[in-house]
Amino acid sequence: MELRELLIAAAAHAADFREQAAEARVFPETGPEAVRDALGTLPEGPAPAAEVVDELVKAAEPALVANTGPRYFGFVTGGALDAATAADVLTTGWDQNGFNAISSPAAAAVEDVAASWLKELLGLPATASSGFVTGGQAANTVCLAAARHHVLARAGWDVERDGLPGAPRIRVVVNADRHATIDRSLRLLGLGTGAVVPVRTDPQGRTDVGELARVLSDVDGPSIVCLQAGDVNTGSFDDFPAAVEAAHRRGAWVHVDGAVGLWAAASPTLRPITAGVEAADSWSTDGHKWLNVPYDSGYAFCAHPEAHAAATAYTAAYLTGQDGFRAPSAFALESSRRARGFATWAALRQLGRGGLAELVDRCCALARRFAGLLADAGVEIGNEVVLNQVLAAFGDDERTRRVLAAVQRSGVCWMGGTRWHGREYMRISVSSWRTTAGDVDRAAGAVLSAFRRERGAAFPAAGPP
Repeated sequence: MELRELLIAAAAHAADFREQAAEARVFPETGPEAVRDALGTLPEGPAPAAEVVDELVKAAEPALVANTGPRYFGFVTGGALDAATAADVLTTGWDQNGFNAISSPAAAAVEDVAASWLKELLGLPATASSGFVTGGQAANTVCLAAARHHVLARAGWDVERDGLPGAPRIRVVVNADRHATIDRSLRLLGLGTGAVVPVRTDPQGRTDVGELARVLSDVDGPSIVCLQAGDVNTGSFDDFPAAVEAAHRRGAWVHVDGAVGLWAAASPTLRPITAGVEAADSWSTDGHKWLNVPYDSGYAFCAHPEAHAAATAYTAAYLTGQDGFRAPSAFALESSRRARGFATWAALRQLGRGGLAELVDRCCALARRFAGLLADAGVEIGNEVVLNQVLAAFGDDERTRRVLAAVQRSGVCWMGGTRWHGREYMRISVSSWRTTAGDVDRAAGAVLSAFRRERGAAFPAAGPP
């Protein structure tokens, strides 16, 4: 089979999967062991490319998760827009190295344009630098590396040259309900989790600004403050005007983890809850969440481009001759890197300003609908539904776990579990552009059926509120 026919066949398999995702089981009954067994052992000789593709499809498809469908509510996962998916196929076919403008002029230029559009939509300074990375973990690591450089340089220490031994100790003041990627980034950067100073939060996970100010007053030396735009469990936002001002008053760098919530700034309706976020020093967010770009896609932004580049760019001459055009790899962790800008640009171009705002608003409205259907049937909702996140409890922790497991087994929908302030919850994340009110009603019906069976009581069928 020629390359053209092979790619057409592969694209047809992908299209079939995407088209069937709306009605397919959301989570497969086939486990990883069956896939591993089906793939067999390493063969001695070569095989025709078409045969290889067919073998992969046969082995993998029974264990694929329908996270591109409308009833996947786990891990704040988007459904991958059509234009972004097609652009990602082109990205693979074009196989461009997004290192700089010499390795691919097109990749560098498209990423530059997409970054400027992102900053405009998210309300970030136009002068901020940007790095296209794999996701929130990498984005937080890049931003905190820039923060490490900045606060140590102000203390007279060159961390890129001299490392951390002997450097002034950095204290990292964090929201007590921060995402786990913050701690992992601190470990990767050599700051360690011992540098963490947690600040009390309210029941929704918002930083207590009064305590933040008190903690900072007791911190001597370089400091970094980490705030949240959209808690991964409750969707809550920190008080940015007050928190950023308190941090800057003490000379701290402020990083905002906005993996999902930063997208609220793209909605005129929700933008007020992000007020003040633009005054921070760095921001992270994901494209494969609310922008509905295929995996993997994340963004790191920095109000101090010189600190950003000092932390991540080459210091020795390498692949010169760019004629001054911005090198994407200078602001990310990778050198040889996928040209992620193509899919991001395509998603933004398909949606436009109004389409993105509508997507964000609709997901939030559907989350409120989901919470209302469950609450009307006696389910405890554990958060104020201010974004697209819903926490649901069904009694004690063990009962909640059993209801969650039954829903996951049903195949109608899929959502994960979480532990929040000492209790177990079902966490529902409405993030896909494909999700409709009918999908929410159907999923809520599956949840309530499991709850009814578990509790042994009769409930009316789920329907529109």
